[in-house]
Amino acid sequence: MHKLLKFTLLGISSLSLPTLAVEGLSANVGVTNNYLWRGVTQTQNAAAISGGVDYERAGFAIGAWTSNASWAENMSYELDLYASYSGDLSDKLSYSLGYIYYDYDSAAQADFSEIFASLSYQNFTVTYNTLADTQAGGSFAEDTYISIDAEFALTSALNLALHAGSYQFKNSDNYRNYAISLTKDQFTVSLSDTDLANSDGDLNIQVLYTMSLDL
Repeated sequence: MHKLLKFTLLGISSLSLPTLAVEGLSANVGVTNNYLWRGVTQTQNAAAISGGVDYERAGFAIGAWTSNASWAENMSYELDLYASYSGDLSDKLSYSLGYIYYDYDSAAQADFSEIFASLSYQNFTVTYNTLADTQAGGSFAEDTYISIDAEFALTSALNLALHAGSYQFKNSDNYRNYAISLTKDQFTVSLSDTDLANSDGDLNIQVLYTMSLDL
């Protein structure tokens, strides 16, 4: 539910105070007309504001990201906590292994976690996510999400991203989702669709504005 916070500090530059930067530490913020995760709205097609903090060093990364969310009863927010390790197998081939915990309001009883592994070759990435644990009563590896992503630089400032994913459930309907997006500077515009029969299968247009800052 991958994964946005930039703080604008006013007036700090006018103060003669020393600054202490932490290598590998960054923050991000974002705003969107619709928070989509794996093709399905997490905010009932309403707008969302999100923010996070990440720390990366020597291939290891940890972070936290939060957004408003309302896909279940008694839910108002989502908080993701994650850790990963990435490395290179060659100059064109790389990998990543990690864990994500999705935390929601306690009354929603919707928390779950996943482990994932991804393999990237040049512009293409294949990712396998599987359920680790859930408050909903599921068991390890019952639900899986497999996706393939591709990114291309159309110009020095304009990037194209393609996504296709397949979500497999033990106790629910399986579905596929697809997305195409264009990013210029901090703006991203995406078209997203699924093969679900209900309203979650409608074509969605998402506009996202993000900022980031090294801390």
